[in-house]
Amino acid sequence: MQNLQVYVNSTPDPLNMTLLMENNTYYNNTNITDLQLRNQFILPWWRQMIWTLLFACMIVVATGGNLIVIWIVLAHKRMRTVTNYFLVNLSIADAMVSTLNVTFNYIYMLNSHWPFGTLYCKICQFVAVLTICASVFTLMAISIDRYMAIMNPLRPHMGKRATLCIAIFIWIVGAILSLPMLLFYTTYTQNFANGEIRVICYGDFPNRDDNGLSYDEYLYNVIFMVLTYVLPIGSMTFTYARIGLELWGSQSIGENTAGQLEGIRSKRRVVKMMIVVVVIFAVCWLPFHVYFIITSYFPEITNEPYIQEVFLGIYWLAMSNSMYNPIIYCWMNSRFRRGFAHFFSWCPMVQVAAEPSLSRSEALTSRYSCTGSPQTNTRISRNGTCTSSCTPSERPCTTSSTTSTSESRFEHDDAHTDARNSYIDLHDFTVTSVVLGETNADVNRET
Repeated sequence: MQNLQVYVNSTPDPLNMTLLMENNTYYNNTNITDLQLRNQFILPWWRQMIWTLLFACMIVVATGGNLIVIWIVLAHKRMRTVTNYFLVNLSIADAMVSTLNVTFNYIYMLNSHWPFGTLYCKICQFVAVLTICASVFTLMAISIDRYMAIMNPLRPHMGKRATLCIAIFIWIVGAILSLPMLLFYTTYTQNFANGEIRVICYGDFPNRDDNGLSYDEYLYNVIFMVLTYVLPIGSMTFTYARIGLELWGSQSIGENTAGQLEGIRSKRRVVKMMIVVVVIFAVCWLPFHVYFIITSYFPEITNEPYIQEVFLGIYWLAMSNSMYNPIIYCWMNSRFRRGFAHFFSWCPMVQVAAEPSLSRSEALTSRYSCTGSPQTNTRISRNGTCTSSCTPSERPCTTSSTTSTSESRFEHDDAHTDARNSYIDLHDFTVTSVVLGETNADVNRET
């Protein structure tokens, strides 16, 4: 029987661990039997059960959590902000990787057998790389949008159409970077002496030397890490550092009004949440990228008997990033927290605060009237401009605001992240409007 060189595939696919079997390269000095080949990366049943439980919990939380996030944003008009649209894009990528990739790759990693065919071998790895690109580029887009909104508050903000175009562009770039998965991934069928057949899904990159090292594969790994980790993390570190200095380190001239202070606090909450998302992303994906760079250059490392569980741990950590984001949103954002509570309102353990019903009017109007002073009606637009009209009034001082939403559960919430949409100093008194999401002026501007 001729012996085959066997080693764990160190392809750039970040979501796959395979046994690459070089069907044209034979070595006389190897001593690998059929039994060793079949069982080299098969774990004991009890360890398989532990890993299965960990991956099952991660898949359920990631898929369910991200689908709920998508529902919260798209089903409630107050949640349709630019940042939240990007979070929907991020949730789509996370839900795709947990449903279309993680489940299949985990079965493969556990059994060292790919039963899903050559076509899905290509598609599965293509989806894996595509969703990684979509996730990290979306995080970059959010950081740039927050940077422009806070550092250049007088410039027009990004609208719905621009957000959609950027999201489409992100997926196109991700698809281009994922093309090698479609081109080079294939399957190899190995027949064993006892009649067993095992199918291997692996990346057959060109220009492999006698040691199994492909220069093209190594170069792709390096480029992939630079484009999807080093540059994005560097860019987001810079933007959020500048934002932090602006929000926490700068001193305003004069005394801030209560409205301005609340606007600053609202911006800080959003920035804190996104910084946590980025930090967790960096921590989860760093071991993964390092692993594939090392194994691309030193493929012999993947012959070690412990490598399967090492990679399972690295792989689980990277994939678990997709389940952390919904948890972060629920923990750090009261609107998402209320949305999750609304979704699980059928559960007896979830308490949903009763809120007054609202009209379906989309306008946001603030009125302030005092005896002997005019009544002022103010309509606030997203770009900071407002139109007001004054009428005589002899009524006592009253403050009222009329807001609307398609869902009343989102009525009481944090102020809008843009203070200009929340607070207007008019004449000698302050007109205060608490905005929970996109106001009617926001929606009109974005549509």
